Amino acid sequence: MNDTSSGQGVRVAAARALVPVLTGKGSLATLDDSVVPARDRAFLRALCYGVCRTLPRLEALAAELLRSPFKARDTDVKALLLLGIHQLLYLRVPPHAAVGETAGAARLLNKEWATKVINGCLRRLQRESETLQARVDSDTHVALLHPVWLMRSLRQAWPDDWQAIAEANNRPGPMTLRVNRRLTTRDAYLQRLEQAGKPATPCTYSADGLTLETPCDISELPGFADGEASVQDEAAQLAASLLAPALQQRSGARVLDACCAPGGKAAHLLEAYDVALTAIDNDASRLARVAATLGRLNQTAHLKHADASELDWWDGEPYDAILLDAPCSGTGVIRRHPDIKQLRRPSDIRDLASLQARLLDNLWQTLAPGGTLLYATCSVMQEENANAIEAFLSRTPDARASTPTDVAWGRAAGAGRQLLPRIDGHDGFFYARLEKSAS
Repeated sequence: MNDTSSGQGVRVAAARALVPVLTGKGSLATLDDSVVPARDRAFLRALCYGVCRTLPRLEALAAELLRSPFKARDTDVKALLLLGIHQLLYLRVPPHAAVGETAGAARLLNKEWATKVINGCLRRLQRESETLQARVDSDTHVALLHPVWLMRSLRQAWPDDWQAIAEANNRPGPMTLRVNRRLTTRDAYLQRLEQAGKPATPCTYSADGLTLETPCDISELPGFADGEASVQDEAAQLAASLLAPALQQRSGARVLDACCAPGGKAAHLLEAYDVALTAIDNDASRLARVAATLGRLNQTAHLKHADASELDWWDGEPYDAILLDAPCSGTGVIRRHPDIKQLRRPSDIRDLASLQARLLDNLWQTLAPGGTLLYATCSVMQEENANAIEAFLSRTPDARASTPTDVAWGRAAGAGRQLLPRIDGHDGFFYARLEKSAS
């Protein structure tokens, strides 16, 4: 990473990966770290995710440093400048490398002219760092690294918690594991982790969860390839326990996991209960990931490439329980997907709420009388959560809420329960458990 070709090459790779994010045409989900040598892959990911995490502040500083904005065709050069600013302020990269390698990388883009621009901007930042940072940080949304619309929405929804939410969003989330109770126990696996030099602590709310002290590659986890553990945030693990009243004493129950990809909750249900699970998703490539996940865990389900807002995939036999992990804004998992800050728009919330309503209404038809539907999102937006469930209950006479109120996690949010993201803790999540009248 210190030689010129590697140092400039990884920065160019990062700039090219960031261009679709900066232009709103793609996300980091497609980041391919195989384009750089293995030794540079962690650095590539740190650069890309770090820039997205700190983007509002980086862009404000870039505006101070530039005489005029870059043209649209030079978004790759803009990305290099943002990368340079991020390295100087947030990474333990030697300043000479942050400046020299980043400016020099412009040559690999065939934009020799940009080397002087980037070099001049970064050297000015070194000279005037304190003044420039104080100037841009006078805007709260810049200081807290969030776009204006999102900061405003968080303040309105959570007047006592918005700053804590923003701060949690700006820190990478911990690596949390779900222990496969069919193969081992949490205590036994915790001991195996200790022996492997991977200390962890039991999760507070999930009986199957362990949080690693330090994240690691999954290949370093004992028994991972054999299905003894999976990576899953603690908040996401709560879905299985919320369905316990419906499934614990009903061997062979028909269960639907709608919008199932990437398959973590489906796998947890199969680990926890003896059920006949159907899992559907409208993205074939993501459904393939579900198949791979279940294969590693030696679990089986009926997988269908289908749209949960339609009924052409349903065989007409009602389900005893449905998990609707609805498409949402992802505002509870920004720390894991920081490009959300750049890619989401205020109009998305309204459009997603409309889709969530269609999914609820459609899937309710497939639920058996007396059955349970668990609605879940990884959002902190009330329009997608408490408000969505309130509206559904008001238009659905045979539905009632049964979300538990005696649990230690989250807080009451209408007929559901909201978890807000916590530093070193769980992600932001919302759950509402709904029961269908027996007659």
